[in-house]
Amino acid sequence: MTKNILLVGVGGQGIILTSKILSTALINDGYDVKMSEVHGMAQRGGSVTTQVRYGEKVYSPIIGKGEADILISFEKMEAMRWIEYLKPEGKLVVNDYAIGSAPILAGTAKYPKNIIEELKEKVDTLVLNAHEVALELGNVKVQNIVMLGALVKEMNLSNIDWENAIKNLVKPKFVEINIKAFNKGLKLR
Repeated sequence: MTKNILLVGVGGQGIILTSKILSTALINDGYDVKMSEVHGMAQRGGSVTTQVRYGEKVYSPIIGKGEADILISFEKMEAMRWIEYLKPEGKLVVNDYAIGSAPILAGTAKYPKNIIEELKEKVDTLVLNAHEVALELGNVKVQNIVMLGALVKEMNLSNIDWENAIKNLVKPKFVEINIKAFNKGLKLR
């Protein structure tokens, strides 16, 4: 049976690295994995999405609307933008974190209120504050790996060697803090 994970957020949040760690660990555990990424204006704070599909045999990396088993959103407005890709019985894991888009930063638009409440009304939602956890660890840039830990727990994949994938894909000087972030994510609820 193929599982579909859609990861969404804003450029600079580490979504592509997270997807590479996820894909690598799953491949190392014997799964067939396909991944695709769209990062348009990623370096300018634009929307970034990656699609990871894994199972016994996967033929395409593309997840259609209504097909994602899990939608993991590193920024809450991006969750609203991509919610239609989640299966009706799917799970949303969302970081309660806001990054203003260009119109919001320019003052021509306002960041929507009550996003989390709206999401909870629509789908089964797990809300996390990965930003706060990353701050406690001393590096805000590891909130992506906190989210990865939470995703792994949600998907019951904690028996896979995640530390090895992190060690192989993260610069050596950041391995220790990323492993700590991953383990914190595993414990979030």
